[in-house]
Amino acid sequence: MRFRWEEALARPLERRVLEEATGLSELASACLIERGLGDPDGARRFLDPRLKDLADPGRLPQMDRAVNRLFAALKSGERVVVFGDYDVDGVTSTALLTGFLGGLGWRMGQYLPDRFSEGYGLTQAAVENCVAGQEVGLLLAVDCGSTARGPVAWLRSRGVDTIVLDHHQPGDEPAEPVALVNPQLGTVDRELCTVGLAFKLVHALVKEGRRRGDDRFVATDVRPLLDLVALGTIADLVPLTGENRILAKCGLERLARTDRPGLVALKEVAGIADTVRMEQVGFQLGPRLNAAGRLDSARRALDLLLATDMAGAGPLAEALDSCNRERQAIERKMSDDAIAMVRSRFRPQEDYVIVEANLQWHIGVVGIVASRVLREFHRPTLIIGGEGNEWRGSGRSIVGFDLAAALRGCDDLLVKHGGHAMAAGVTVAPDRVDALRERLNRIARGCLSPQMLVPSLRIDASASLDKLNERVLGELERMEPFGQGNPPVQIRISSLRHAVPPQRLGRDQKHWRFQLTDGRSRVECVWWNAGNREVPIGDFDVVAIPEFNEYGGRRSIRLRFLDWRAAQGTSIQVEVS
Repeated sequence: MRFRWEEALARPLERRVLEEATGLSELASACLIERGLGDPDGARRFLDPRLKDLADPGRLPQMDRAVNRLFAALKSGERVVVFGDYDVDGVTSTALLTGFLGGLGWRMGQYLPDRFSEGYGLTQAAVENCVAGQEVGLLLAVDCGSTARGPVAWLRSRGVDTIVLDHHQPGDEPAEPVALVNPQLGTVDRELCTVGLAFKLVHALVKEGRRRGDDRFVATDVRPLLDLVALGTIADLVPLTGENRILAKCGLERLARTDRPGLVALKEVAGIADTVRMEQVGFQLGPRLNAAGRLDSARRALDLLLATDMAGAGPLAEALDSCNRERQAIERKMSDDAIAMVRSRFRPQEDYVIVEANLQWHIGVVGIVASRVLREFHRPTLIIGGEGNEWRGSGRSIVGFDLAAALRGCDDLLVKHGGHAMAAGVTVAPDRVDALRERLNRIARGCLSPQMLVPSLRIDASASLDKLNERVLGELERMEPFGQGNPPVQIRISSLRHAVPPQRLGRDQKHWRFQLTDGRSRVECVWWNAGNREVPIGDFDVVAIPEFNEYGGRRSIRLRFLDWRAAQGTSIQVEVS
């Protein structure tokens, strides 16, 4: 079996209480309870997320210090420079703060580090270049800086204060700026990414401006910023629960009707018209914005988001689209090479962590390749590209293995490292790669069981085909946007068989389309990227995602096939796809 099925516990009493209180169907109620949303009021708030349910931004660590220092800069006329990052979270945060603060009277500038010459984050080289290239009174570091003790101290010695707005783990010795607004240091909103923190900061500034009686803040509306917030939040793969769910849901609605020229142009080149879904942000808009920083400079992505008219935005969007196609080609080649390298020497019982390095690999796409290798082998993965005497890599992890913490346990082997539990970056000398692989595997064997190395398939509930009607799917649709922390609803359906023979789909013929039946009802089913997997012939149980399929102006119900096993008491034949 490819997956380890994890069945939901039946909770009939809780389900009935929720059904009666909300009027929801049996299936939707069961799915909400499986996600810890059995309380009727909590379920209603989840299904109908509203901005008014956002917590007071002042609850975030040191937010008051950041607000007071920014108002001091406004009064004195100091120039505030936003020091960003080259991914979507960093670029959207930079654009949001530059546009908002500049529109209310702050003197603003921006600086995006170069991935190739300056590395990630608030490095000494980057801050020196930033200060040398423009007037800086106050530096606002976003999506970086929590561990940059040296550069922050260096700036302070030259009369430049720093505010850090970041969500990465601060480590044992965090930086000491004027304000370190990092949810990892608090007890609430710990999963916010940086663009979410930026939104909370501007909310706090508006509240304080109104309290001070400043007329500029009375009519200020922060809701138009939500298009940028949705982009950064979804692209950064933070859990879409709690406040992130509110920001993503409301932000997608704003993104669908945005009048921001850069986003209008970006949607046009991506072929997105009206409704904007989470998948379109994750697979169409986000990658195009990321492509600039991966292959060249993220400045083009920032310029696009700050564009004031379509004449300027259009060519920038076209350039990002072209850059993304180039990125895809590089990524495909690197992914194929990396997977082949791992497969040639993979020892499933011994290799708990995958670490691969190659002098020829492009450091701009190592993170994407790490994600692909992880999906193939279900192991924490670190992919490293060559660059001089210091190679750089990016890692992705699985549930149960805190990658950032593991890298802290390898501090003596690394030049630099940082990140989250599920994603991190490293700089390492090439002669330390083998030792790093050995150390990470030793750490992983202490916290991962063999069972955790088999990908699990979480099942929300079981249902028969006749329960999957338009009303029920409409209720499940209200649970969107799906993503990290709130995955798509996955249903087990028993005793199915093919109503008609399976058909291949796609240019590469790597997908399958089924018509499945239980003898009473039938439904269309698609299995994306089936590759060489075995297709069942006979009676079988499936785990699938029920969804609406819209084609040619018509809407129908479809199952997105995930896995199968023989129905109880039967044996079946298989056909290799």
